[in-house]
Amino acid sequence: MQPKRNNALTYGLLLGAWLLVVAWQAEEHVRVREAAKADLRDNSQEIANTLSAVIRALRFRGAVVQDRLEPVLNLLVAGRTNELVDSSGLIALTLLNSDGAPVASAGDTNLITRTEAMQQGEFWGRNTVTFVNPVYGVNITEGANSNAIVVLPSFHNMTNDDRGDRNFPHPEPPSTNGAPDKMGGSPGERPPPPPDNGGDHPRGDRGRPPWLRWMSETDYKALVATHELHGLVLTMSTDNYRAVCIRDLWLRFIIIFFAGISAAGLALALRNISRTADLQIRLVRASELNSHLKEMNLAAAGLAHETRNPLNIIRGMAQMISKQADVPVELRDKTRVIVDETDKVTAQLTEFINYSRPREVRRSKTALNSAVAEVVRTLGHDIEEKKLRVETGGEPIAIEADEQHLRQVLFNLLLNAIQAVDEGGHIQIQARRDGAAEAVLEIRDDGPGVPPERREEIFKPYFTTNQKGTGLGLAVVSQIVLAHGWEIACLANEPKGAVFRISHLKLVT
Repeated sequence: MQPKRNNALTYGLLLGAWLLVVAWQAEEHVRVREAAKADLRDNSQEIANTLSAVIRALRFRGAVVQDRLEPVLNLLVAGRTNELVDSSGLIALTLLNSDGAPVASAGDTNLITRTEAMQQGEFWGRNTVTFVNPVYGVNITEGANSNAIVVLPSFHNMTNDDRGDRNFPHPEPPSTNGAPDKMGGSPGERPPPPPDNGGDHPRGDRGRPPWLRWMSETDYKALVATHELHGLVLTMSTDNYRAVCIRDLWLRFIIIFFAGISAAGLALALRNISRTADLQIRLVRASELNSHLKEMNLAAAGLAHETRNPLNIIRGMAQMISKQADVPVELRDKTRVIVDETDKVTAQLTEFINYSRPREVRRSKTALNSAVAEVVRTLGHDIEEKKLRVETGGEPIAIEADEQHLRQVLFNLLLNAIQAVDEGGHIQIQARRDGAAEAVLEIRDDGPGVPPERREEIFKPYFTTNQKGTGLGLAVVSQIVLAHGWEIACLANEPKGAVFRISHLKLVT
């Protein structure tokens, strides 16, 4: 339970570290967005300061003529697309009076509503942002209403009502020197000035433009009231702001993604380290157990060897008793039973010793056909006793193997086939090439065969289908085959019987 708790704590710490990275990146993204907004505000302030300086340069006696102001406004707005002017993102610029009505403007003035124009602050839209400031807030005026700047309309933009001259088609003041003035025309073409009506037309006010000197004081004050600057509206594009935010957002996502990958990789590495440590502990324990089993194996083999010697003595004494002439028949029969049982136990002990013996493979070039023929000759008595037909064949093949172990394998497999088939049965031993570097050896019989569910179990120790078998013959075969790096399989023989196939025998030329 303790390792699992440690792993859960480690994974929790990694998850917490990743969440901290996520929170950090979110905070940084907010900071970048605010910085981008601050850049837009700074740009709007720079534009306002520029406009303030221009108006101060253009004003005369607290007034600016619209004809001279509007080209400057258009130039500021055109800077967004004009390569000759620094791009500021400005879309529209509007100067407002005290009622929120535009006095002078440039660009698309439909982007701001009258309600927004009457309020100060920032108005963020999908693609634009609008800054509404009072005029004195951007230093267009001196900071006091008494020193406010008035944008006077030009002569061409005024109607007769605005001019205060409803009786004359040419409201320009007369020229005194007989020459054409700046407004065009000659003295003979202009009517005389209107009479003095009690001071309603202050002809001596030189603070007005020439085309407004003949306007009544009341009309002039009304004109000034509607053209006095009280507000400045700047509408700017948020394309750069959104591009900065999107670029930074992608950067934060990439950082969070790689942080997650790093945390997952570290968690996986820690998990593998934990499993490796666990496997190492198990390996050490298995090695200790293996050493103990080897010691037990050697002790059992020694015990079996020491047990076999007394059995040989018992067998010899029983044979001596049975050969005496005066021994009763009943006693002679009992001695034969003793000899038979002693032979069975001795055979089992021999098989056990062979199975428990360490397999030290000493490979050499071995003629496979010669080894098969020698084993067949060794079991010739058993073959003749059951009247079996044994066929050997195939091309001459030399393989790399321990010759003694190979003969033990052939002996056990052939003996197993002899015990399985009935009298007069057929056994076939055949070797063939399997590719350019390997060979296959097959031992076929026409016995009862092996059921599919037992084809894997027959190679286990003490598993046998023969009542006279010890259950260690095929286990010894499997042990030797694995020691050589070969493979053995039990298959069905057609139409009946079993096939024991040994594959991956390495050819030697």
